[in-house]
Amino acid sequence: MLKILFGLLLAINGGLIAFQQGWLDTLLPASREPSRMTQQLHPEQLTLVALSENRPATTPLPAGVPAAPSATVSEPSAAAAASCTEVGNFDAAEAQRFESRLASLSLGERLTRRTVPDNTRHIVYIPPLASKEAAEKKAAELRQFGIEDFFVIQDNSPLQWGISLGVFKTDEAARNHLAALNKKGVRSAKVGLGGNRVAFQMRGIDAATKNSLDKIREDFPRQQLRDCA
Repeated sequence: MLKILFGLLLAINGGLIAFQQGWLDTLLPASREPSRMTQQLHPEQLTLVALSENRPATTPLPAGVPAAPSATVSEPSAAAAASCTEVGNFDAAEAQRFESRLASLSLGERLTRRTVPDNTRHIVYIPPLASKEAAEKKAAELRQFGIEDFFVIQDNSPLQWGISLGVFKTDEAARNHLAALNKKGVRSAKVGLGGNRVAFQMRGIDAATKNSLDKIREDFPRQQLRDCA
C-alpha cells in the first residue's frame, strides 16, 4: 500500500515539473498571447485608430447591419420667428400719422390694428355720435372754432365715432384742457378715465419691408417694435 502511495506522489510531482517547464504545451490548448496571435485571421489588416478627446468612441457594426439614422434638430428659420411684427402703443393722433406712413409699404391685408386698453390716462372727448357722417360734421364744427388737434375715433370700441380732443396723464391737466375748449365754444366735451391705444401688427413681411418699417419708426421714437403676442 505504501508503495502505491509513494508512486502516485512521484507521478504528481513529475507532472507538475513537466507543466512548469512547458513540456506539456503541445498537449494543452493554447492560451498564451504568442499562441493567440498565431491563430488570428489576417492580423496584418488590423488598424489602430486614435480617438479624439471630444469625440466619443463608437463600436463598428457588423457588415450588412444598417446604421441607425442620426437625429437632427432643425432650428426655426428667422422668417418663421419674425412672421408677425407689432409696433405700438400709439395714441389716436400718432396712430393716424403712423398708419398714413405705412401706406407706402402696400401691406394690404397683412396690416391689422389692435386696440390696447389703457386705464391710466385721462381723455377729453366728445361722446360717440350716431354715425361716421355725424362725427365728420362735428369735426367740421370744431375746425370752425379754430380747433385742429382732435381725432375721430374709428376703431371698434365703446367710443367709436366719438372725438378725442386730447389724452393726459393727470386729471388736472385734462380738466384744464377742457376749460380751454369751453372758452372756445365747445360745450359737449367731457373728461373720462381711460381710453385706448393702438398697436399695428404686420404679418409675413420680408427683409426689405422690415428695413422700410424701421426707417418709418425712427420718426416715432417712443414706440416699441416687438413680436406679436
